[in-house]
Amino acid sequence: MHIYDLARNGAQKLYATGRIWSEGAPWRGPVFEFVMFGVKQAWACLYGGTMLLLLILTMLFWPTQDVWLSRFDFLFLAAIALQVLLVALKLERLEEVKVIAIFHIVGTIMEIFKTHVGSWSYPGEAFFKIGGVPLFSGFMYACVGSYLARISRLMDLRFAPYPPMWMTWLLAIGAYVNFFTHHYGPDIRVGLFLFSAVIFWRSRVYFTPDQTTRWMPLLVGFLLVSLFIWLAENIGTFTNTWIYPHQSEGWHMVPLSKMGAWYLLMMLSFVLVSTVHKPRPPDDLATKTPDP
Repeated sequence: MHIYDLARNGAQKLYATGRIWSEGAPWRGPVFEFVMFGVKQAWACLYGGTMLLLLILTMLFWPTQDVWLSRFDFLFLAAIALQVLLVALKLERLEEVKVIAIFHIVGTIMEIFKTHVGSWSYPGEAFFKIGGVPLFSGFMYACVGSYLARISRLMDLRFAPYPPMWMTWLLAIGAYVNFFTHHYGPDIRVGLFLFSAVIFWRSRVYFTPDQTTRWMPLLVGFLLVSLFIWLAENIGTFTNTWIYPHQSEGWHMVPLSKMGAWYLLMMLSFVLVSTVHKPRPPDDLATKTPDP
């Protein structure tokens, strides 16, 4: 037998033996799987978590007087550097970044409008701004898109049954348009909530924390993501990065009702990411090492 064949057969036997040992190892139990779930979630939040850390650190240590670079401009430059670094290290893919950039742009447009009508404000100076909105703000939307793209790969997300794509686009576009139109006409967000519940009611999301595929109702997954975005927004307002009118005299928690707004806006990011990571059923699940 050729030495190459001997080496290949030996490697295959070693891999099979290691896999059997690993699958039967006592440490590969429910606790380990739960830890892996948390680790993958944290790794998927790499962009967003780093940005939140920067919000906290700049609140604590960034000087407010006699500085040539404002806090908001530093956050803008840091956000760009972080995005470039993620791509250079192949932690994000260019096709994902293109989709995330779209969410960044639509988020910035909404920021300009919302600050103009007084929904919230940015209490700080910035050189890099459009219409009074610091440009780093768009990267906070990019954090959501980055998480959704990375978790899709890390957990090998699958969906079944998944509604027709045109329905999801109708929901996403309707949610985005309502953020503008409800200031001048009826607010249809309750109808959008109901529509999302109808089209995703039967949908399950399948995910793989370790070696076993688990599932949960997709709507539950959406609500959990919205909850964590709401918590992140409280960090943003606590660090005086942006504030709502009720926080002008002192910090108060962002009302829980804002979670509904983030739920609808997240739907736009989710649908955008689905153009790169096509929703696939769990029938063809295969064991493989996830991308970094």
